[in-house]
Amino acid sequence: MSSDFLKTVVETILPTYRLKPMDDEKFYPTKIKTISSKVLTESIESKMIGEKSIELWFDNPYEFELLAMDIADTIKNKCFESYQMTRYKIIVIVTVGQKKDQGVMISSRCLWDASTDNYVTVSYENQLIWSTAIVFGLYVD
Repeated sequence: MSSDFLKTVVETILPTYRLKPMDDEKFYPTKIKTISSKVLTESIESKMIGEKSIELWFDNPYEFELLAMDIADTIKNKCFESYQMTRYKIIVIVTVGQKKDQGVMISSRCLWDASTDNYVTVSYENQLIWSTAIVFGLYVD
């Protein structure tokens, strides 16, 4: 046998068989709502420099799409950075639109474990624009 073969170390990781998160790993809606609201407000207000720039922004609908994707990614990253939620899958849905005397209804539906999974909804609105972010935290065994 070669000496390299004898030096090989195999690390075995046994399953934990945990079906519930630890207390410090849970998805707490109040904490996630604070992060989501702050990111949503700061992201939109940083884009809104003046009404003239906003009117140009409305001419290109892809700007809204890019803004929504940027907000969703930022919220997701901040949630993982701020809290230990290693076994959670975070799903963020952001909707951004222009205010023009119209109504919008956003709904979602899914099947989950009410003891471990949760969600948060935050909204932002001013005279020209509205936005809603829904953050789902789903526990993965």
